[in-house]
Amino acid sequence: MRTIKGPGIFLAQFLGDTAPFNTLSGLADWAAGLGYKGLQIPADRRLFDLEKAADSQAYCDDIKGMLADKGLEITELSTHLQGQLVAVHPAFDPQFDGFAAPHVRGNPAARQAWAVEQVKLAAVASRRLGLTTHASFSGALAWPYVYPWPQRPAGLVEDAFDELARRWKPILDVYEDNGVDIGFELHPGEDLHDGVTFEMFLDRVGNHPRANILYDPSHFVLQHLDYLAFIDIYHERIKCFHVKDAELRPNGRSGVYGGYQSWVDRPGRFRSLGDGQVDFTQIFSKMAQYDYAGWAVLEWECALKHPEDGAAEGAPFIAQHIIRTTPHAFDDFAKSGADRALNQKLMGLQP
Repeated sequence: MRTIKGPGIFLAQFLGDTAPFNTLSGLADWAAGLGYKGLQIPADRRLFDLEKAADSQAYCDDIKGMLADKGLEITELSTHLQGQLVAVHPAFDPQFDGFAAPHVRGNPAARQAWAVEQVKLAAVASRRLGLTTHASFSGALAWPYVYPWPQRPAGLVEDAFDELARRWKPILDVYEDNGVDIGFELHPGEDLHDGVTFEMFLDRVGNHPRANILYDPSHFVLQHLDYLAFIDIYHERIKCFHVKDAELRPNGRSGVYGGYQSWVDRPGRFRSLGDGQVDFTQIFSKMAQYDYAGWAVLEWECALKHPEDGAAEGAPFIAQHIIRTTPHAFDDFAKSGADRALNQKLMGLQP
């Protein structure tokens, strides 16, 4: 068994216009000062030049060296926003246009081609950085039809997943060529949002070895899905881990769907670590049990607490939950060694 690496922090939610939150170096100093050991870096030009990283080993070495001087590593690169744009239902075109580079906005076909190329570049950049995992979203073509009313036309979901797989298979092949796994964050709003949908996709990409999971229990709490049993079922495919808390407290007026309310008023809300309902003791135990080899990365999203307070509390919270795995069985002190003759005698097979 391996000890989980961490604590790490996903920088996307902390980006800002003022120091130290407006540069990678400033965020790195801030995160290191809070006790973080790793950074999950979004492919956002304000922090990281993805095109340059895919083209220049020197640029990647400089980034790694700068972070190493601060006692930090890169956990993964993230293309959540670009991955979202690999597959966009037209109903969401105006909302998602802001995720794309200005020159492709208003042109869905050009936007998708740009997004595909961005996610492919992230595979090359990850290899240059010495990374073996990457974080992303799948995008969605079927999400507007998640609740079957009116009745979905026969084959609609199947056709949507066929198309999703057609778009992602060449991307996954690039990740295979670069020795990098994609961890899809299973997230409402994405076609891959639970175990069933992940299996539907996996089947259509031929059980591609690079199609994997970013495990985030908060999204399963809000779906009322058993997030511990999920690890038992899918642990071989879990390659990334967002440590994020949530709560679901349905009442007589609203439940899982939230009644179109703001986050602060919804029964299902993301919370800072320790303020929600997620049983992280059991999650970290299962991760250790199944020999999870990656990082435990804080993703802060909370409708109540200040982000800087959530970040400050997150590093010690994760550190306290990481299990330093044992190098031997607890009862090895009493072992009697291998003796086949004794085994035979104990089973009554020898006099």
